[in-house]
Amino acid sequence: MDDPYTFGQIAAANALSDVYAMGGEPKIALNIVGFPNCLDPSVLGEILAGGADKVKEAGAVLVGGHSIQDDEPKYGLCVSGFVHPDKIYKNFGCKPGDMLILTKQIGSGIINTAVKAEMASEAVVKEVVTAMTSLNKKAKEALDEFPVHACTDVTGFGLLGHCIEMAEASQVTFELNVRDVAYFDEAVSYARMGLVPAGAYRNREYAEGKIDDGGVEEYFTDLLYDPQTSGGLLFAVEPRYVKIILESLEKKQMDTKVSVIGTVTEKGDRLIRLR
Repeated sequence: MDDPYTFGQIAAANALSDVYAMGGEPKIALNIVGFPNCLDPSVLGEILAGGADKVKEAGAVLVGGHSIQDDEPKYGLCVSGFVHPDKIYKNFGCKPGDMLILTKQIGSGIINTAVKAEMASEAVVKEVVTAMTSLNKKAKEALDEFPVHACTDVTGFGLLGHCIEMAEASQVTFELNVRDVAYFDEAVSYARMGLVPAGAYRNREYAEGKIDDGGVEEYFTDLLYDPQTSGGLLFAVEPRYVKIILESLEKKQMDTKVSVIGTVTEKGDRLIRLR
């Protein structure tokens, strides 16, 4: 991101996401900053303003921060929150028969690669920025009244990396329908062209031997390995709740696309099967 205010918003939304992914509500946040002395301090002011606005939107309080001089700008938050002890979301506990709901589109890493190559359209840049700056607050709130067997937020490991973690810890297999996953506009086209970030290849190496790709096109697996910034929440829930959960998410008028991406089955020879 060239715009420092937006940079701050994305970084803050990404940091706040971990509390939502555990079913909690952020309450206090601490700025963590690395900033080069060659940049105008006003740039840092804009970054911090973007982060502060997201903290406020989350209903949390910014209580200060720490900063050091660094060769490149770095910004994040140390976030603390509260969660009801009976409603803690864990990243394990998926049960055979569960369905998997994803609350944001996939492909932000590929779109960001297209941005660097000056190939991305203004429309898709706006779509990606909207998603990356969107808190997972509404998604978490929409699921408050439903039993959630497992949850994680989708970030740098990519969708498949996080699915592997959930499936392995739950001793189950995920069956994912690659065409049911919501992708950013143009992300599939860019993946076909090979605009794939290095992180996706590292994620692929991590997943080696754990996935049956079902012969799906490679550009789809590139998208599923794509490292996400400030991605959505991935929920495992009983099928009987899916329709009403989707209605609850729609009532929240979220700025992102929600998709039902697959099912949980008994553990097989691979942790993930694509189809």
